[in-house]
Amino acid sequence: MKTVGVLALQGAFREHKETLQKCGVKVIEVRKKEQLDECDALVIPGGESTTIGKLLNEWSIAQRIRDRAGAGMPIFGTCAGMILLAKQIKNSTQFSLALMDIEVVRNAYGRQVDSFEIDLQVEGLEGPVQGVFIRAPYVEKVGEGVQVLAKHDNKIVMVKQGNLLGCSFHPELTDDLRIHQYFINMIK
Repeated sequence: MKTVGVLALQGAFREHKETLQKCGVKVIEVRKKEQLDECDALVIPGGESTTIGKLLNEWSIAQRIRDRAGAGMPIFGTCAGMILLAKQIKNSTQFSLALMDIEVVRNAYGRQVDSFEIDLQVEGLEGPVQGVFIRAPYVEKVGEGVQVLAKHDNKIVMVKQGNLLGCSFHPELTDDLRIHQYFINMIK
Protein backbone atom coordinates (compact mmCIF):
# COMPACT_ATOMS: atom_id res chain seq x y z
CA MET A 1 0.00 0.00 0.00
CA LYS A 2 1.24 3.47 -0.88
CA THR A 3 1.96 5.83 2.02
CA VAL A 4 1.42 9.56 1.54
CA GLY A 5 2.63 12.04 4.12
CA VAL A 6 0.74 15.26 4.75
CA LEU A 7 2.85 18.03 6.26
CA ALA A 8 0.93 18.74 9.47
CA LEU A 9 2.63 21.85 10.83
CA GLN A 10 -0.18 24.30 10.04
CA GLY A 11 -2.99 24.68 7.53
CA ALA A 12 -5.51 22.35 5.87
CA PHE A 13 -3.70 19.08 6.56
CA ARG A 14 -6.75 17.26 8.01
CA GLU A 15 -8.78 17.84 4.85
CA HIS A 16 -5.96 16.46 2.68
CA LYS A 17 -5.63 13.46 5.00
CA GLU A 18 -9.34 12.65 4.70
CA THR A 19 -9.29 13.04 0.91
CA LEU A 20 -6.22 10.82 0.52
CA GLN A 21 -7.77 8.15 2.76
CA LYS A 22 -10.83 8.14 0.47
CA CYS A 23 -8.38 7.43 -2.38
CA GLY A 24 -7.27 4.27 -0.55
CA VAL A 25 -3.75 5.15 0.57
CA LYS A 26 -2.16 5.07 4.00
CA VAL A 27 -1.66 8.62 5.33
CA ILE A 28 0.89 9.90 7.85
CA GLU A 29 0.72 13.34 9.45
CA VAL A 30 4.32 14.55 9.08
CA ARG A 31 5.69 16.71 11.90
CA LYS A 32 9.25 15.35 12.14
CA LYS A 33 11.88 14.95 9.43
CA GLU A 34 12.29 11.25 10.23
CA GLN A 35 8.66 10.62 9.27
CA LEU A 36 9.47 11.57 5.67
CA ASP A 37 11.41 8.32 5.35
CA GLU A 38 8.13 6.40 5.80
CA CYS A 39 6.46 8.28 2.92
CA ASP A 40 6.21 7.47 -0.78
CA ALA A 41 4.92 11.00 -1.47
CA LEU A 42 4.22 14.25 0.41
CA VAL A 43 1.46 16.86 0.36
CA ILE A 44 2.24 20.41 1.52
CA PRO A 45 -1.16 21.94 2.31
CA GLY A 46 -2.53 25.42 2.11
CA GLY A 47 -2.28 27.67 5.15
CA GLU A 48 0.11 30.49 5.98
CA SER A 49 3.19 30.04 3.78
CA THR A 50 5.39 32.24 5.99
CA THR A 51 4.44 30.26 9.12
CA ILE A 52 4.88 26.87 7.46
CA GLY A 53 8.25 28.02 6.06
CA LYS A 54 9.47 29.12 9.50
CA LEU A 55 8.41 25.82 11.04
CA LEU A 56 10.10 23.82 8.24
CA ASN A 57 13.37 25.51 9.18
CA GLU A 58 12.93 25.52 12.96
CA TRP A 59 12.09 21.81 12.98
CA SER A 60 14.86 20.97 10.44
CA ILE A 61 12.44 19.43 7.94
CA ALA A 62 13.21 21.61 4.90
CA GLN A 63 16.46 19.96 3.83
CA ARG A 64 15.00 16.47 4.22
CA ILE A 65 12.12 17.47 1.92
CA ARG A 66 14.62 18.81 -0.63
CA ASP A 67 16.65 15.59 -0.41
CA ARG A 68 13.58 13.38 -0.88
CA ALA A 69 12.37 15.53 -3.80
CA GLY A 70 15.81 15.23 -5.39
CA ALA A 71 15.57 11.45 -5.02
CA GLY A 72 12.27 11.50 -6.94
CA MET A 73 9.63 11.51 -4.21
CA PRO A 74 6.43 13.16 -5.54
CA ILE A 75 5.46 16.36 -3.71
CA PHE A 76 2.13 18.16 -4.12
CA GLY A 77 1.75 21.74 -2.90
CA THR A 78 -1.65 23.41 -2.72
CA CYS A 79 -1.98 27.19 -2.33
CA ALA A 80 0.63 28.01 0.35
CA GLY A 81 2.23 24.66 -0.43
CA MET A 82 2.75 25.72 -4.04
CA ILE A 83 4.31 28.99 -2.82
CA LEU A 84 6.74 26.97 -0.71
CA LEU A 85 7.69 24.81 -3.72
CA ALA A 86 8.45 27.85 -5.93
CA LYS A 87 11.98 28.94 -6.75
CA GLN A 88 10.79 32.56 -6.86
CA ILE A 89 8.10 34.47 -4.97
CA LYS A 90 7.39 37.82 -6.59
CA ASN A 91 8.14 40.86 -4.39
CA SER A 92 8.99 38.68 -1.41
CA THR A 93 12.05 37.44 0.42
CA GLN A 94 10.15 34.80 2.40
CA PHE A 95 11.53 31.27 2.71
CA SER A 96 10.74 28.65 0.09
CA LEU A 97 12.00 25.16 -0.64
CA ALA A 98 12.98 26.44 -4.13
CA LEU A 99 12.22 23.12 -5.82
CA MET A 100 9.93 24.05 -8.70
CA ASP A 101 11.04 26.34 -11.52
CA ILE A 102 8.13 28.76 -11.16
CA GLU A 103 7.57 32.31 -9.97
CA VAL A 104 4.42 32.78 -7.91
CA VAL A 105 2.46 35.84 -6.87
CA ARG A 106 1.16 35.54 -3.29
CA ASN A 107 -2.44 36.49 -2.45
CA ALA A 108 -2.88 37.30 -6.13
CA TYR A 109 -6.65 36.89 -6.04
CA GLY A 110 -7.14 39.22 -3.09
CA ARG A 111 -8.15 38.88 0.52
CA GLN A 112 -10.24 36.21 2.27
CA VAL A 113 -13.47 38.04 1.33
CA ASP A 114 -12.47 37.72 -2.34
CA SER A 115 -12.53 33.91 -2.21
CA PHE A 116 -14.44 32.16 -4.98
CA GLU A 117 -15.19 28.82 -6.63
CA ILE A 118 -15.03 28.15 -10.36
CA ASP A 119 -14.94 25.18 -12.71
CA LEU A 120 -11.54 24.57 -14.29
CA GLN A 121 -10.33 22.37 -17.12
CA VAL A 122 -7.28 20.40 -15.96
CA GLU A 123 -5.10 18.79 -18.60
CA GLY A 124 -5.33 15.02 -18.34
CA LEU A 125 -8.66 15.01 -16.48
CA GLU A 126 -12.01 14.58 -18.15
CA GLY A 127 -14.68 17.13 -17.31
CA PRO A 128 -14.42 20.24 -15.14
CA VAL A 129 -12.74 20.34 -11.73
CA GLN A 130 -14.12 22.60 -9.00
CA GLY A 131 -11.46 25.13 -8.02
CA VAL A 132 -11.81 26.66 -4.55
CA PHE A 133 -9.65 29.80 -4.41
CA ILE A 134 -8.92 31.27 -0.96
CA ARG A 135 -6.33 34.08 -0.83
CA ALA A 136 -4.83 32.16 -3.69
CA PRO A 137 -1.54 32.66 -5.49
CA TYR A 138 -1.02 32.15 -9.20
CA VAL A 139 2.03 31.27 -11.26
CA GLU A 140 3.40 34.22 -13.23
CA LYS A 141 6.36 32.50 -14.90
CA VAL A 142 7.36 28.92 -15.60
CA GLY A 143 10.79 27.58 -16.45
CA GLU A 144 11.76 24.84 -18.87
CA GLY A 145 10.22 21.51 -18.09
CA VAL A 146 7.23 22.96 -16.25
CA GLN A 147 3.93 21.76 -17.66
CA VAL A 148 0.91 24.06 -17.30
CA LEU A 149 -2.11 21.93 -16.35
CA ALA A 150 -4.77 24.60 -15.70
CA LYS A 151 -5.43 28.31 -16.12
CA HIS A 152 -8.07 30.72 -14.86
CA ASP A 153 -8.47 34.10 -16.61
CA ASN A 154 -5.17 33.44 -18.45
CA LYS A 155 -3.38 33.01 -15.12
CA ILE A 156 -1.59 29.73 -14.43
CA VAL A 157 -3.18 27.91 -11.48
CA MET A 158 -1.85 24.34 -11.76
CA VAL A 159 1.60 23.10 -12.81
CA LYS A 160 3.68 19.93 -12.90
CA GLN A 161 7.44 19.57 -13.12
CA GLY A 162 8.74 16.02 -12.97
CA ASN A 163 7.79 14.68 -9.53
CA LEU A 164 6.40 18.04 -8.36
CA LEU A 165 2.78 19.16 -8.60
CA GLY A 166 1.37 22.52 -7.54
CA CYS A 167 -2.01 24.23 -7.63
CA SER A 168 -3.38 27.58 -6.50
CA PHE A 169 -6.69 26.19 -5.36
CA HIS A 170 -7.89 23.71 -2.73
CA PRO A 171 -8.99 20.34 -4.18
CA GLU A 172 -9.19 18.96 -0.63
CA LEU A 173 -12.23 21.19 0.04
CA THR A 174 -14.35 19.40 -2.60
CA ASP A 175 -15.71 15.87 -2.95
CA ASP A 176 -13.81 15.37 -6.23
CA LEU A 177 -10.91 12.96 -5.68
CA ARG A 178 -9.41 13.22 -9.18
CA ILE A 179 -6.57 15.66 -8.45
CA HIS A 180 -5.43 13.69 -5.41
CA GLN A 181 -5.68 10.49 -7.45
CA TYR A 182 -3.62 12.15 -10.21
CA PHE A 183 -0.97 12.89 -7.57
CA ILE A 184 -1.07 9.35 -6.14
CA ASN A 185 -0.56 8.03 -9.68
CA MET A 186 2.75 9.96 -9.78
CA ILE A 187 4.18 7.54 -7.17
CA LYS A 188 6.47 5.06 -8.90
